[in-house]
Amino acid sequence: MRVKLRNPDRELELAGRREVRDVLLELGIDPDTVLVIRDRELLTRDERVGNEDRIEIRPVISGGSGP
Repeated sequence: MRVKLRNPDRELELAGRREVRDVLLELGIDPDTVLVIRDRELLTRDERVGNEDRIEIRPVISGGSGP
């Protein structure tokens, strides 16, 4: 699978079929800090991804409006 990471931008190739949580674990990423997207669809940690997939991992950014 092709994995696109944001902040900093980079791309990786990973082989094999596995759950999203396992991909994040392998990459050393805390699942509570990112969103994982495949074909404009938000994925949950227990969904499976494989060699044919392209996923994007984006950091979760929160904030509020100013005063």
